[in-house]
Amino acid sequence: MLNAIFDISAAIAVLATAMVITRAHAVHALLYLIVSLLAVAVAFFVLGAPFAAALEVIIYAGAIMVLFVFVIMMLNLSDRASTLERSWLSPAAWFGPAFLASLLAIELLYLLVTAGLTHTIAAEIGARSVGLALVGPYMLAVELASFLLLAGLVGAFHIGRSIDLDR
Repeated sequence: MLNAIFDISAAIAVLATAMVITRAHAVHALLYLIVSLLAVAVAFFVLGAPFAAALEVIIYAGAIMVLFVFVIMMLNLSDRASTLERSWLSPAAWFGPAFLASLLAIELLYLLVTAGLTHTIAAEIGARSVGLALVGPYMLAVELASFLLLAGLVGAFHIGRSIDLDR
């Protein structure tokens, strides 16, 4: 049963990620990106890494998405943008992400209610193991990822600044 739950959450992650790429409006893509990150968190939980799943939800689906929403709000300052944002948040735009998120919630509730879940997971990965891996053999990858995020932040700032100057 765990394999089926993993397969469903992986399919939801792939579908939501495809929807992120194909959406024309940034807010719609953002909704699907949150669903994709939540699906990856469920997959981590099924694989026996509840700490990684919690980090996925807290850092990516929480903090990073708030940052993206802030950038979208910062770049849309005109009156035309506010009327456009109202059209983005129609109920039809929420149906797809809400449906996929409800499937993930059902999966997660099943996992939490099912007795003996901890016995079926091969090995639980704790916070100490994740910390040692990040500081040990994966230190270079973590630092490269931080430089990549910094470059993305500087690039977004300059793109936003050039768009604002063109108005």
